[in-house]
Amino acid sequence: MASSSTATPLLYACIAHNTSILSEHIASASSKASSLPALILPKIGHSTPSAKAIHKANTHLVNSLALSPSEFKANQASAGGLTFMVVTAEASLSKDITFGFLANLQKKFLAEFDPSTTDFSELPAYGCASFNATLKNMMFEQGATQAGKADALRTAQQEIEGVREIMTENIERVLERGDRMALLVDKTNQLGTNAQDFRVRSRGLRRRMWWKNVKLMVLLCLVVIFLIYLFVGFGCGLPGWSRCLRK
Repeated sequence: MASSSTATPLLYACIAHNTSILSEHIASASSKASSLPALILPKIGHSTPSAKAIHKANTHLVNSLALSPSEFKANQASAGGLTFMVVTAEASLSKDITFGFLANLQKKFLAEFDPSTTDFSELPAYGCASFNATLKNMMFEQGATQAGKADALRTAQQEIEGVREIMTENIERVLERGDRMALLVDKTNQLGTNAQDFRVRSRGLRRRMWWKNVKLMVLLCLVVIFLIYLFVGFGCGLPGWSRCLRK
């Protein structure tokens, strides 16, 4: 455990794996901010990638950044249980700066403790205490100096820009999908129209075939009648019908 009296609005910060604190720094022992992680860490889940949250505790704001196993490869999955946390006095810093600080803290911590070679689930409490000095310096630089605040703010803005780009891409995909759906609807409507036309043409064709069959039957009847007439006529001595008209 590390503490310091250096003035910074970042009163306390820690890195934890689930509920086990691996590294921490207390900038203000009088604030009692170090007691808050024990209350908040059990409530933090790790199902959502890079989940950000703000918890209010009395006069303090607790900002957390929780990672998820889905953000890492199989051999790095233990890093998905990490939580980066910082405590500030209420309204002492903008949330953009505090979350920018947490994003920078995540990058620096994972650069020093490579998830590919570090199983965070096997580390004991304060198993990354060697990072305490780095954490102390970051809290002072990004909490008390203008350059540090600007750096944290830039990081937050870059993350916002990254999210905006992802949202833009998603919207473009949705619009593209919408265009495809509109094309599919048009084709479906055209298919329906073609089917209706086919039904109309089929009914017309059936009528024409029926009349053709009727005409053929009438013609056949006339031919049969004519053949009967000839057969009877030849027997009766056409054209005078003399054999059939004798008295």
